[in-house]
Amino acid sequence: MTLPNLNANVAASLTRWHDMVARQDMSALGAIVHPDATFRSPMAFKPYHSAQAVTLIISTVMNVFEDFAYHRELVSEDGLSVVLEFSARVGERSLKGIDLIAFDADGKIVDFEVMVRPFNGLQALGAEMGARLAAVLPHFKG
Repeated sequence: MTLPNLNANVAASLTRWHDMVARQDMSALGAIVHPDATFRSPMAFKPYHSAQAVTLIISTVMNVFEDFAYHRELVSEDGLSVVLEFSARVGERSLKGIDLIAFDADGKIVDFEVMVRPFNGLQALGAEMGARLAAVLPHFKG
């Protein structure tokens, strides 16, 4: 699917993103993440910084989510940002959310922000992510 106004490099990266998600294989994620990228978690006030942090968090959450699916995509007027609506499950909790992804002109992810609802779904996600990453994530806060 081609989104109107989407920068060609962003479109290529977004195609790679959807392919990785479909295959549940984030091993090539680093190729589309800017070295100074930022991840904004729905559970943390301060963002996480670096491509390493972004790839670690996203790779982990893709292993936590069950029945993950995207539903809608919206693109910004400048063609450098997308909003992807998704649904997933964490254990017995269903959730809905959006990924707000900003790219640079070269198609590299520079900012990845996630918003999730309802609260009990967010709590389940936070608990599982904390169990897997609590020891390493503080290192990536700026």
